[in-house]
Amino acid sequence: MLIRVIEPHLAMTTTDAVLTWHGRRLLRHGVPHRILSGGLHYFRVHPDLWRDRIRRLADLGLNTVDTYIPWNFHQPHEGEAARFDGWRDVERFIRMIGEEGLDVVVRPGPYICAEWSNGGLPSWLTGRDIAIRSSDPAFTSVVDHWFDALVPRIAALQATEGGPVVAVQVENEFGSFGDDHAYLRWVRDALTARGVRELMFTADGPTELMQDGGTLPGTLAAVTLGSKPDAARQLVTARRPDEPFVVAEFWNGWFDHWGERHHVRGVDSAVHTLRDIIADGGSVSVYMAHGGTNFGLWAGANDHDGHLRSTVTSYDSDAPIAEDGTLTEKFFAMREALGARGPVRSPARLPLPPARVPLVHRADLIAGLRAVPAATETGPRPASFEQLGLDAGMVLHTAHPRIPAGEHRLALMDVRDRALVLVDGAVAGVVTPDSPSVPVHGTGAAVRLEILVESLGRVNYGPGIGRHKGLLGPVLVDRRIVQGWDSVPFALQDWSAVELASAVAAGLAVTAAGFAVATVHVAEPADTFLALPGSGRGFVWVNGFLLGRYWEIGPQVTLYCPAPLLRTGENTVTVLELNRLGNVLELRDRPELGPPEEYVEEFS
Repeated sequence: MLIRVIEPHLAMTTTDAVLTWHGRRLLRHGVPHRILSGGLHYFRVHPDLWRDRIRRLADLGLNTVDTYIPWNFHQPHEGEAARFDGWRDVERFIRMIGEEGLDVVVRPGPYICAEWSNGGLPSWLTGRDIAIRSSDPAFTSVVDHWFDALVPRIAALQATEGGPVVAVQVENEFGSFGDDHAYLRWVRDALTARGVRELMFTADGPTELMQDGGTLPGTLAAVTLGSKPDAARQLVTARRPDEPFVVAEFWNGWFDHWGERHHVRGVDSAVHTLRDIIADGGSVSVYMAHGGTNFGLWAGANDHDGHLRSTVTSYDSDAPIAEDGTLTEKFFAMREALGARGPVRSPARLPLPPARVPLVHRADLIAGLRAVPAATETGPRPASFEQLGLDAGMVLHTAHPRIPAGEHRLALMDVRDRALVLVDGAVAGVVTPDSPSVPVHGTGAAVRLEILVESLGRVNYGPGIGRHKGLLGPVLVDRRIVQGWDSVPFALQDWSAVELASAVAAGLAVTAAGFAVATVHVAEPADTFLALPGSGRGFVWVNGFLLGRYWEIGPQVTLYCPAPLLRTGENTVTVLELNRLGNVLELRDRPELGPPEEYVEEFS
């Protein structure tokens, strides 16, 4: 039996929590209080802009900032220690919020949803045969080690220790997932054992089913919603008559999927719901107050009826503080509703002037990828992302089957999520779950069959969390399985500047896809928005930093490039195009996130 020894100074309560409740009222040091919070994720904002965005939340009239902590962002690779430096320095972020006079609510998961890849769970963990988000010891034993690294850092920054942390969430919307209350109690006890003394709460949708699955006796039950707060208040009051009404997430906007419209929430609708929430002493967290950006390949996905819907690079979410920090009409209307009276200190952010820069094709797609050193896995079947230790990016599978003379169908039985098929270097077609085969012409000789498989984002919500990626089923020529494969992973998010340069320098470009470069001269760094008219779909790096994915199906047209990614003088923008490369890079002075569609998410 494994027995965990808790150090005495962590196991003893020396000071009462700052936030308590009594008679349906939230109290701070015994005085009636409302949490007026806003979601702000350090992992979606460049660290050089953290303080700017925190001050904008304060200008909105908020007294608290809440943030998730994504496990996979801090520990992306198995066997490596969790990192808390640089962009991952969550302690610095929390201290900075305190320096600006605001409280902090921490949401450490281990699952966070947040439209973040895999809901924040590391793919090296969900790749195992375990029951995630459950009391399965194979899951909780690994969470134990993560919490050992994380939670004491949060505990040291609690208000009882002189820091700004006033509340900590237990798991996240668990009632939307399962009903393992032993697991929920385990998470709560794991936080307590590592020193959490401030207010703890759960957060779930306002339905009987979700509240039954996700709440715990003795732990404050908060709700998440986009509308109908009066109905939610009645539900919570009937179940928890002594507890205050706390909305842990008020969805004043919504996120976008590739191939859909840009979701917005009207100002009047959002403000009306906000007023109803905070009436009669209600507390709220505006989700998002400032959304930020899904930089790199961290955007998640949703699985609806077996169809993957991938989240776009922008996480603007129609928030009151836009992706680039702009204060919107919704900001000023919400500020009034929240009762803010002081001056707005936040300065306007002036972008770079518009410009058009030539985009020069340097290397073809396959040649460029093969120029980046990567270990090859050889076997009878294509290796999955999980077998290759790859979280996100692409895998190139190569085999040499003999295809009899005539026309045949090449079928990929389970591809996740998109595959480009090449036969002897020529594109045969694109395979998706909805279109699983392409025609091939055989001559009776062996061919070089290459299949480039791309992940479009890991599912972040619902039973699809943790699903594997890659070419998971057999590859068939008619009914015959193709065997004998070399599989090479391309971890685009981890590429160094040297590896990216190797891809660009791989040789003469003769096809429509591949690597291209644009040189941007900047007199003084400022925000800008990048667009690639004429290009199809792919990825953009700025001075070696992977900005994110672009795709002509929209709705997002421009990619936000914050000023700290640029430098005075020459800047290099590198593009990996998977389909059809245009010949120009545009710098624009405002975002284009696509045609809008009014959207309010409701639980039913």
